[in-house]
Amino acid sequence: MSHNLPLRLYVYHMRECDPKKCTALKLKKLGLVKLVYKIKELPSQSILLYPFTDTFLSPKDRNFMAINGLSAIDCSWNRILPLSNTGRFLMRRLPFLLAANPTNYSRPYKLSTLEALAAAVYIVGFDELARYLLSKVKWGNTFLTLNKDPLTQYASASGPDEIITIDSEYRRLYNL
Repeated sequence: MSHNLPLRLYVYHMRECDPKKCTALKLKKLGLVKLVYKIKELPSQSILLYPFTDTFLSPKDRNFMAINGLSAIDCSWNRILPLSNTGRFLMRRLPFLLAANPTNYSRPYKLSTLEALAAAVYIVGFDELARYLLSKVKWGNTFLTLNKDPLTQYASASGPDEIITIDSEYRRLYNL
């Protein structure tokens, strides 16, 4: 990664997406993430965004993320099986957010890798980094606009328990 970012970002790329639309590949091309093709190549002890864990990401994860980095998985979530080797990571899931990417616009939980990384860093308090990452796509600011209220609430939450409450309120609003 060539840019001087406040934390290290990694993506396990499973080669399941359209390369022309892949936000992870775009971030790699810009030198903003390190792409790996085997999960064991992700740094041990990084926070791994993983939707099948019970623990939500919260502002309490900030220092751990700053020290150990943030990892995401770029794949087709409707086909993924539970991953092995995940004990090496601090697994966290993102709470309710709406996608702004053209493929899944306004669909809950259907975030691109870029949106997931930006949301995670925003929630833990690196909002300028989130804005910078999102500035790399023309719809990036739309993500912040669509999710202004939930992102603000998540970023000011006291911890995972409060995130659960906020997430539940949004899921109820959307009948999920």
